[in-house]
Amino acid sequence: MNTSTGIASTAVEPAALLAVVADPVRWRLLAHLADGATRCVCDLQPVAAVAPNLLSYHLRVLREAGLVSAARRGRWMDYTVTADASARLRAALPAVGTAAGESR
Repeated sequence: MNTSTGIASTAVEPAALLAVVADPVRWRLLAHLADGATRCVCDLQPVAAVAPNLLSYHLRVLREAGLVSAARRGRWMDYTVTADASARLRAALPAVGTAAGESR
């Protein structure tokens, strides 16, 4: 917790969270993991359709945003969408009926 602001250090501002998923590669990865199943990074490679180093980068961005979690299994990494990812993304959207820039 950042005591100067009262905001958890892992908190991501709504616009930043939406920017994370605005990337087409990250969106595909998140959509593929949305069913809650855990998948090996080797299974995510065809979904991402990018070089392995870029896949690692995109998965790191999703992890740092708290949208996916990772667990090592031998030499492989398994990824799962976090339980609160959907709720956090919904909360990041502006509420219907509020003017831009107003807090909810």
